Amino acid sequence: MSKEVVKIGDKAPDFELQRLDGGFFRLYELLKMKNVVLYFYPKDSSSECTKQACEFRDHYDTFCDLETEVVCISYDKADAHKRFERMYRLPFTLLSDCDGQIRNLYGVPRKFGIMPGRAIYVIDKKGEVQYVFNSLSKPAEHVQQVLDVLHDLNHESVAEYA
Repeated sequence: MSKEVVKIGDKAPDFELQRLDGGFFRLYELLKMKNVVLYFYPKDSSSECTKQACEFRDHYDTFCDLETEVVCISYDKADAHKRFERMYRLPFTLLSDCDGQIRNLYGVPRKFGIMPGRAIYVIDKKGEVQYVFNSLSKPAEHVQQVLDVLHDLNHESVAEYA
């Protein structure tokens, strides 16, 4: 069962999952170097998930400029992720959470209690959640909202050192 829902201001729960190349991804290792957009989605190659993934792909250079890595998680197995990644030339990390353990750790809601939800968490390099968005509708629009948050975050960190 899920614990509390992760909210803005919370410390992001650390986790480890196997990458498509067989190695392991650990959230806090990446946060040492970059901000992270952690994005949970229902299913590879479904129409809305494909739109959202392609929107992240099309803005990937901007994410890199903002010292941010996009990490996407669904229930799909590695072979489905590999096809999805190859078919749409996705440059970011796709991870399989087949048992829903990480989804539950973050408290990602389900639609109607059964369908996997869509949620985005912007996590800064200190591991603090700066933005949370939960919605199955208009997935392509979420990417611009995330970029706006990252631009604001980037300006705040520049101002700290000025």
